[in-house]
Amino acid sequence: MKRLAFLVFCLGALVSARPAQRAPVWHPDVFLVTIDTLRADHVGCYGYERVQTPALDSLARAGTRFASAFTASPITNSSHATILTGDLPTTHGVMDFAVPLNPAVPTWAELLKNSGYRTAAFIGAAILDSKALAPGFDRGFDYYDNFPEHPATRSRWGRVERRGMEVVRNAERWLDAHPRGPRFAWVHLYDPHDPYEPPPPYAQTYKDHPYDGEIAYADSALGAFLAYLKKNSAYDNALIVVVGDHGEGLGEHGEETHGIFLYDSTLHVPLIVKQPAQRAGRVVRAQVRTTDILPSVLDLLGLETTVRFDGESLKPWLAGPEKAEAAAFGQTDYPLRFGWAPLSSVRVASYKFIEAPRPELYDLRQDAGERKNLYEPWDERVKSARAALAGIRSAPSEARASAAPVGQGTLDELRALGYLGPKGSTNVPEPSLLPDPKDKSEEQNLLHRAMLASDDGRGDDARAALRKVLDSDPKSLPALSQLGRLELDAAHFGEAAAFLTQAHALAPGDSSVSLNLGQALHKKGDLEGARKALLDSLQANPKQPAARVSLGEVLTGLQDFAGAEDQLAAALLLEPDDAAAHLALGRVKLAQRKPAEALEELKTAARLKPSPEAYRALSEAYAGAGQPQLAQQAARRAAALAGTASNPK
Repeated sequence: MKRLAFLVFCLGALVSARPAQRAPVWHPDVFLVTIDTLRADHVGCYGYERVQTPALDSLARAGTRFASAFTASPITNSSHATILTGDLPTTHGVMDFAVPLNPAVPTWAELLKNSGYRTAAFIGAAILDSKALAPGFDRGFDYYDNFPEHPATRSRWGRVERRGMEVVRNAERWLDAHPRGPRFAWVHLYDPHDPYEPPPPYAQTYKDHPYDGEIAYADSALGAFLAYLKKNSAYDNALIVVVGDHGEGLGEHGEETHGIFLYDSTLHVPLIVKQPAQRAGRVVRAQVRTTDILPSVLDLLGLETTVRFDGESLKPWLAGPEKAEAAAFGQTDYPLRFGWAPLSSVRVASYKFIEAPRPELYDLRQDAGERKNLYEPWDERVKSARAALAGIRSAPSEARASAAPVGQGTLDELRALGYLGPKGSTNVPEPSLLPDPKDKSEEQNLLHRAMLASDDGRGDDARAALRKVLDSDPKSLPALSQLGRLELDAAHFGEAAAFLTQAHALAPGDSSVSLNLGQALHKKGDLEGARKALLDSLQANPKQPAARVSLGEVLTGLQDFAGAEDQLAAALLLEPDDAAAHLALGRVKLAQRKPAEALEELKTAARLKPSPEAYRALSEAYAGAGQPQLAQQAARRAAALAGTASNPK
């Protein structure tokens, strides 16, 4: 059962969202705006004076501002899954990137769609793409604005991120096309997430604190959306919720960004609710959670449901005196990607407990900055918090979805967004025996800087950061694997193989490390070594078209043509439109002096992805098939494409 009675007794945490009495059902438009990486204490209406946030401030004046709202996770996917389901990560199952949303847990969109709503979602980053890193997030949405599968640009804009104004325009176009309600639209503004690159004029106005510039720009996008609603007479009668998914470390506790720790710097988020005909300018100071948002919306709409949530309705706080607070739970498994211990936390009004290899207890009334650790194992607060966390961890195992293996393209998206790709491996049986993230904050900051520098094309900066990591920890799997990938992309195949060999020894079951090692050894000329590494990769994750294509190319070099064809056929079963697989299969046919059979594969490869390599192989096949004119045409096309590639606009 999801409800655990002793938790309510200990901390009043997990309760039903269903109130004793329901108001009559009504169907206003409902708009959810999530602003990524938004600290509550960097918003004007929360008392911050260094940034202008007129849209958020005006919405707070028109509605209710929750002064003490807390997210369950400092990671975008987990935190958004909590907002969209009203459940904790242990219930909805999204503990990591690319983990499917638990199919047994209904979503906000499904519940409203079943009540007659049209539904749409507009995301600002590929991190929430339902086809890759956020499977299941599109459940219940009539339209989900995913990113293109094959972006036309290498710029991060359009490839892995959209500016807030573009997201808002996409939402407005959908609303224009669906003028009649009731409508539910989720708008996700990713801008405050690092790297902090606000557009003009915010880049100039906030040049000394660009994170605030990103917030100001995101606020302007929110302002444009609210202005659109007002212009189209869709504002006054709408239920509007604006919330941050998590905060940002900004150097506090040694954390530059987010994901590793569970301090208030990354868990305290702004939450503003505007409903029709409510008392304006209300401020609720009691502690609330992002698990409470969905139950509150259903309660305000008067929608009956048999669903039981980990959160509770905030309608009583919206309408009258504040009542007893419930505990806020936090969890992050992201440190496991580095081989470090995961963390969990319990926060009540007076204290916070963080379970870690070196546990932490803070008196929030005397130490709001969480600086003085008061932990003693016999402290009654520690005992109570641990009992509550034990109950959360004992949630049914079937409620947890497992992460499916992800492809190289998905890992590249993660790195471009500043997150570590493959999980680190460890043989340590208990998380408590893993390194404490508190001892690794500088290493994590360096790894993060290296990933962003690499995506920006600043290879030397990335190398410098990664070598600093290895100076302090020569067996850092993330640093070794990142350096190996960096040198592989730079065509430094010997250096790449050296780093990746070390990484492979540390994590022989890591499919991504094995794939990169196989590719480096192939380019280096070690075909037997490449074959072994690629087989290791496929043993760990058989559903990798890229690994099968690479193995097909290696087997071709070893003149194992039958084996090569088997691998490439398997790649095409996984991804029929994989241009690299068609090209490699065409080359196998050419190696066997079967130009007529090669032509079909090579034509497909050139159609799917015009490249110099595809047209050179096509020219060879035409020549071998006795079609010299077509061979010359293909050769000229190859030369033209090569010239374009060497002189990009």
